[in-house]
Amino acid sequence: MRFYVSLIALTATVASFAQNYPSEDWQIATAVLAAPEYERENSTVLGFKSDGTLAVLRKGTNDLICLADDPARKGFSVACYHDSLEPFMARGRELKADGKKADEIFQIREAEAKSGALKMPKKALLNVMTGQVNEETKEIENTHLRWVFYIPFETAETTGLPLTPAAPGGPWIMNPGTHRAHVMITPPKNKAPKKKE
Repeated sequence: MRFYVSLIALTATVASFAQNYPSEDWQIATAVLAAPEYERENSTVLGFKSDGTLAVLRKGTNDLICLADDPARKGFSVACYHDSLEPFMARGRELKADGKKADEIFQIREAEAKSGALKMPKKALLNVMTGQVNEETKEIENTHLRWVFYIPFETAETTGLPLTPAAPGGPWIMNPGTHRAHVMITPPKNKAPKKKE
């Protein structure tokens, strides 16, 4: 009897956990919002199965990979990146799954990139879109798009880029001189309209 009750509880827990993951169609439709419109239809999409595992939800035909929102993380965030960044991204996911912290992941990938064990592109673009999910319509609102242009091992001196934005939304270089060196371009967010009383 006790085993039977425990089995019911376990089944309910698994079902509840599975329900936290949106449908694959919704994940695909929202993941590609971070991509240029002309590339959305043919991009590869990585998303979450009902058991929480990350998998290819749709195999694309262009050079773009889009990553669906992770419902286990607060807020809505999707990204699309050039497929030459996939070894870097995949290695990060693997190390995170192994329980490594952010600083450990950085150090491991840095060493592997320098040794050639981790293949890094000479340059590649990643787009990140954040926003809010309308719980009634399930549409994404208050979206904000920023760009991350990877230029491994480049510096402020080799590019002329500042280490901080020279003006709101201006480009600057982050993690200069490392495998994660990248240009950040973050347009200012529009202020949300005040609610009428």
